[in-house]
Amino acid sequence: MKKFYVSTAIIYVNALPHVGHAYELIATDTIARYKRMTGYDVFFLTGTDENSLNAERKARSLGLPTQEYVDSMVDTIKETWHKLNISYDEFIRTTEERHKRACQEFFTRAYNKGDVYPGTYEGWYCVSCEAFYRPEELVDECCPVHRKKPEWLTEKNYFFALSRYQDRLLQHIEAHPEFIQPETRRNEVLSFIRSGLQDFSISRSSMRWGIPVPIDPSQVLYVWFDALINYVSGIDWLTAPAKFQRYWPADIHIVGKDITRFHCIYWPAMLMAADLPLPRQVFGHGFVYLKGERMSKSLGTGVDPGAVVDEFGADSLRYYLLREVPFGRDGDFTWEGFVQRHNSDLANDLGNLLNRTVSMVNRYFGGSVPAPDSAEPRPALDAELIAQIEATFATVETSMNSLAFSDALVAIWEFVSRANKYVEESAPWVLAKTDRQRLATALYNLVEALRLIAYAVYPFIPGTAEKMADQLGITLDIGKDWHDTHVWGGYKPGTAVISKPVPLFPKKELTD
Repeated sequence: MKKFYVSTAIIYVNALPHVGHAYELIATDTIARYKRMTGYDVFFLTGTDENSLNAERKARSLGLPTQEYVDSMVDTIKETWHKLNISYDEFIRTTEERHKRACQEFFTRAYNKGDVYPGTYEGWYCVSCEAFYRPEELVDECCPVHRKKPEWLTEKNYFFALSRYQDRLLQHIEAHPEFIQPETRRNEVLSFIRSGLQDFSISRSSMRWGIPVPIDPSQVLYVWFDALINYVSGIDWLTAPAKFQRYWPADIHIVGKDITRFHCIYWPAMLMAADLPLPRQVFGHGFVYLKGERMSKSLGTGVDPGAVVDEFGADSLRYYLLREVPFGRDGDFTWEGFVQRHNSDLANDLGNLLNRTVSMVNRYFGGSVPAPDSAEPRPALDAELIAQIEATFATVETSMNSLAFSDALVAIWEFVSRANKYVEESAPWVLAKTDRQRLATALYNLVEALRLIAYAVYPFIPGTAEKMADQLGITLDIGKDWHDTHVWGGYKPGTAVISKPVPLFPKKELTD
């Protein structure tokens, strides 16, 4: 079985996640679920970035020991991801011993190679980004992301000789255009490298919270040098060599566009210094905005995903973000748009299709799905329905291979609309009086269409797919060969549907 290793960026623990964070986890979860369905041995990694000045300061402001504070935040973050049905295989914390060992080994390898040296750093540092900025990168003397003036730092640190890797990085990126996606991010990174790379500080002498530098315990590793290493510590680089050999290199790192540089310049250079293979791809997705502002706790523009799930359910949020925000581009979260998608696409289109079909099977056939007429050729109405679902799965496959989640969902919902139209065109309520065999075929076709829709939507809205299967009296066989799952005629006649259908998505009203 082919392997597929996918990861998200690990998030800071100084604030709770907002919908922008959730977007990355939902998208990555969709990739992981799709790859599992298509026969891959998937490893999905996420986690938390805990060794930061942000965390230390937040804990101090609350009067808590830093470890106690980060432990409580991790519990809440995990609970949020659980609510969103995120199917990660491993949750790495940068305070774990296995991560500490990996970071110190990375430092030692680079140091022994001559790529780490002592020096003095002087420059602008944004605590919210945990990043150093060149003067020309500031906007009106402020951090371009958080719009706050960075702190001026002067410290004796250890530096990583990033400049030594400029040519190798350029050669790799130019030889492997798939390494950085989408193309806009690739062009940004190439432009930055060509402007000249500078060595960067990889330790801090003013902090006590963090992983000690192995040759100088008076300093701790800089958060970005530390955080990036989670991608190997999370698959047990030093503690389970066979597991590491199985999954590394990563097939894709999913990250926000604001941290593409760290993942496409710092991280590959660090891997080169440690003599480890580079990841196959880094994908820098866009931001989710709220009223034109990037979602950010520090800017006060966040939406709590946990609260949205409590009110609407996980799949409403998953569907809205994947459908509304083309992956790789920026998008807007609006309550009006969110409620409209919930009521129109999910409650009306999909929910009503299931409800009507199950109700008619109960009304006309006592809850047992009838066998269709096997005579050939099929009526044109039926042949058209079958042809469209086959085309739908082909589009889903093409779209998912290019991470075009929105395109895949558009195709699926076009079929949902076609199935709803089939109800009106076949008119089972008329056939019940005039042609019982044709009625049996029409209802079988609708049930089979719903079975296939459940498989199609599973990577995106898995809870809904499973609820659909329950009401149809079946179990989704996610481990089955992907192409076998969407062969028409897989539903077994005589199977009993649920006796009373349950609405998938109760309608909601927009409230202030």
